[in-house]
Amino acid sequence: MTELSLSRYPETLAVVRLPAGAEIPLWAESSSVFAITATATETSLVCAGRSVPKKARHQKPWTAFCVDGTQDLATPGVLVAMLSPLAEAEVPVFVLSTFDTDWVLVPTGMADRAEEAWRRSGHTVAPAVPVP
Repeated sequence: MTELSLSRYPETLAVVRLPAGAEIPLWAESSSVFAITATATETSLVCAGRSVPKKARHQKPWTAFCVDGTQDLATPGVLVAMLSPLAEAEVPVFVLSTFDTDWVLVPTGMADRAEEAWRRSGHTVAPAVPVP
């Protein structure tokens, strides 16, 4: 696997669990990284941590990293290259993929440790990009 170039996002994120079929709350949509995953048993959101009401079932704070550029969906091993160094460094993850790239969220308190693990594995990590 080739070396990856990753970017760190500065916004603190949350992972939120909603009931199956729940409507997406407006508070969840104001985020630089926003994802919805719905199954027959639950709806999960990734959104800005600042937006999540205390009563919502959630975990935070998380920091997001993404692979720079557009990834070909047929390219094998991208997630393995991202996740193996984190597993060795005992950094928990929450993973997202979009059509263009892959995202890894790590607990914010372990974000620097994740960066170090990636650098030791030959990957590069760009400083945080501004939140629009």
